[in-house]
Amino acid sequence: QVQLAESGGGLVQAGGSLRLSCAASGTVLSITTMGWYRQPPGKQRELVATITRDGSTNHADSVRDRFTISRDNAKNNVYLQMNSLKPEDTAVYYCNAYIPLLNRNHWGTGTLVTVSP
Repeated sequence: QVQLAESGGGLVQAGGSLRLSCAASGTVLSITTMGWYRQPPGKQRELVATITRDGSTNHADSVRDRFTISRDNAKNNVYLQMNSLKPEDTAVYYCNAYIPLLNRNHWGTGTLVTVSP
């Protein structure tokens, strides 16, 4: 089993920055890709960014050039640096970890990011 704990959410004004962190514990050696997803109010969960164990990244078009995902394999952590935040970035942000051996996704409980105009 894998447990994921997010931190770093909060309230910020438009144009500001936040850094989200996710700490993985449990059978972490089985994790390959980790990522961040978000669910805006009243909308479906959507991809923000993913990163493989060797550091290959993928960012959604809506956040490219503003958000950066990174990973520390030694600490089993994944981060999301969010700059130039916009009100439409307001959402609950979820950490994700994929275990291919089990074809299973694990999710954190989420952290709320609110961007005021």
